[in-house]
Amino acid sequence: MTATTTTPYDQLKGPTVVRRLIATPTAGPFAALLLACVFFSLTTEQFLSGGNFSLIVQQVMVVGTLAIGQTLIILTAGIDLSCGAVMAFGSIVIAKMAAQGTLPPLAAIALGLVVCGGFGLLNGLLVQMIPLPPFIVTLGMLNVAFALTHIYSAEQTVTNLPAPLTVLGETFPLGRTDITYGSLVTIALFLLFAYALSSTSWGRHVYALGNSPESARLNGIRTSRLTIGIYTLAGLVYGIAALLLISRTGVGDPQAGQTDNLDSITAVVLGGTSLFGGRGAVLGTFIGVLIVGVFRNGLQLMGVASIYQTLITGILVILAVTVDQISRKKTR
Repeated sequence: MTATTTTPYDQLKGPTVVRRLIATPTAGPFAALLLACVFFSLTTEQFLSGGNFSLIVQQVMVVGTLAIGQTLIILTAGIDLSCGAVMAFGSIVIAKMAAQGTLPPLAAIALGLVVCGGFGLLNGLLVQMIPLPPFIVTLGMLNVAFALTHIYSAEQTVTNLPAPLTVLGETFPLGRTDITYGSLVTIALFLLFAYALSSTSWGRHVYALGNSPESARLNGIRTSRLTIGIYTLAGLVYGIAALLLISRTGVGDPQAGQTDNLDSITAVVLGGTSLFGGRGAVLGTFIGVLIVGVFRNGLQLMGVASIYQTLITGILVILAVTVDQISRKKTR
């Protein structure tokens, strides 16, 4: 009787690969995205076109950038309700400083990034050093940033912005489709953070912190510094989102971003990242952002009222969290 041996190549063949693909957190969201695209391509004539897909990416690039920072925080079992308000304040600081000539445009952008990063740093310090629950800290910071936005802007929209602030909203042709530079920035950020989380020791530490802060500390990870750094980095990402917001709208709008915090959480959850931390991926968040964008775009093309778009998005979020809960119970 001869013994059979299996090579690494044999182990990659057949059902094993299928099972591994199905087991990944992004498999479900990706399947949902494909089904949505198929459905809307069959029900609307305009959906399946390069111009429409470019429009979808443009529509979600601001929330998508916010969702990157939100993903980092949720991976640590935290949450950030202040991201939209922080972004709005950063956009007003950038727009007003540049429009009034107080600072050169590039210096105004740098200041906006620092301001947003400062909010993230303060969130991280309050969460880690006191400590306070992330929900309470960021809920309070939402109100602080919202108030500062309206105080500093005097309730006025900032117009007549210099060109460097709106350049990312400009387009270039790719075949027959116009692509905005801001869309490329968002995609590049997703790729950068996907690499950082999957292929660096910092990324492994983030997941370890989300799985068990005490175990991470006992394994030599400086959890306090890591937590503060994650919140600060998320704040800097919100600053980039503020610049993208300005480039898309062409103004500094104090009313912007009021629901973007919830939209960013929606994208993260739909992308398969667990609200309990330690499980998920930035690329999953990108898929979640596209799911939101595809559904809203497709339903709009079908003539469905916006209130029903919100209803369907809410149902999708509940389903995503339910699936996450079931999968967590099965793995225990």
